[in-house]
Amino acid sequence: MAARDKVPARLRRKVSSIVGAVLEKKGERLTIMDVRSICSYTDYILVCSGSSTRQVQTIARHVEESLKKKGIKPLGVEGMREGNWILLDYNDVILHVFYEPVRVFYGIEDIYLDAPRYDVPEEDEEAIERLGRKLFAS
Repeated sequence: MAARDKVPARLRRKVSSIVGAVLEKKGERLTIMDVRSICSYTDYILVCSGSSTRQVQTIARHVEESLKKKGIKPLGVEGMREGNWILLDYNDVILHVFYEPVRVFYGIEDIYLDAPRYDVPEEDEEAIERLGRKLFAS
């Protein structure tokens, strides 16, 4: 097993915290892409949608506030004012929060077709636990 295959606990907690915060604000179509083997600037890219620009802003603010309480601050945040596409850069994890029509238009997931992809169930806690075990299997 290559050293890159093992996911550090700190990174697992960061991804899990982001997933939890997104789901708390009813983020839709949350997808996790493991880009460690194909991307040099981050390890995981998460993409989710909101049904309005206000919901997109709410999701992004909630993620930012939730992680800040855990001592994790983003390197950068883009698009908060407009609320169509908000990017939160946590270095090894990047979260894109889209207004759904904008997500469909840009198709950002298509850029990372070679990355293992995990769709997060929106309400099934057991399925989320299984996903976590699969995603972070080492």
